[in-house]
Amino acid sequence: FIQTAGTGAVAGVAALTGLADLDRLRAAMAEANSAASAVQEFYASLTDRQLLTLCFPFGDPRQQRVHANWNITEPRIGDEFYSDEQRELVNQILRNITNEDGFERLTRQMEDDIGGVEEFSVAIFGDPDNGRFQWELTGRHLTLRADGAYEDKAAFGGPIVYGHGEEDPPDNLYYPHTKQVNEVFKALDLTQMQQALVPRAPRETAVPIQGPAGNFSGIRVADMSSDQQELVEKTIKYLLSPFRAEDVDEAMATMKAGGGFDSLRMSFYEEGDIDDDRIWDMWRIEGPSFVWHFRGSPHVHAYINIAATATS
Repeated sequence: FIQTAGTGAVAGVAALTGLADLDRLRAAMAEANSAASAVQEFYASLTDRQLLTLCFPFGDPRQQRVHANWNITEPRIGDEFYSDEQRELVNQILRNITNEDGFERLTRQMEDDIGGVEEFSVAIFGDPDNGRFQWELTGRHLTLRADGAYEDKAAFGGPIVYGHGEEDPPDNLYYPHTKQVNEVFKALDLTQMQQALVPRAPRETAVPIQGPAGNFSGIRVADMSSDQQELVEKTIKYLLSPFRAEDVDEAMATMKAGGGFDSLRMSFYEEGDIDDDRIWDMWRIEGPSFVWHFRGSPHVHAYINIAATATS
């Protein structure tokens, strides 16, 4: 979403090293969760008809669906189904789960791809009045979540998706992500590059959390030099930086509890190399509790799943 990683978004991460830290972090998030407060206000504003259309039991299968182009419910935010006040609350929720620059780029992506946030849809799983809930927005190239910091052991409340339909890489909003990740590739020696290059990418929606027994491809971060490892850490913080600090902290703490940076692998896929320039447009960072799959060809679809518990 942004050109440079802000230090404020990652403040406090270094001190978070295990599951106990996650528990303390969730408690702090629950106390100061402005997104959750906005969701509660949105929920309180719903009419009986809206409640029947938008609200589902917590754990409904749709809650964890991963796709780059679907609408979770039929009404669009721009429809007469919603009031102006409710549309403003949707925007407030989105502002509260991103930083300022991230929100601006998110808004541009929605405008470019389908005409704005008015064409997206929302749903609520669970009951915002008792703390165990999740608000979800879906549409073209986007799945975002806001929750009540309940005990789910999943950053962002579950898998999220972002993308952009621009097919000329320099004009794609997320090409800076590809450039930053490729800085890691350029820092590798020839033997390491051979380890990191993989002929074909897995199915893009295949982003389960595999746990310690998982089967991962690419080069092990643990086998990199210290300066290369520092570049990997800088890159992951850069990728996370568009989001609110609480979610960044939880994502980093979850990854560290699952084995830290040493547990990660990086894959660069030979397929989909736009212009055959060896700037790898398709790549994946994965470990026992962390998946960031980026399909940059023909345009960007990115899938992020960071959780402490293995999923199917």
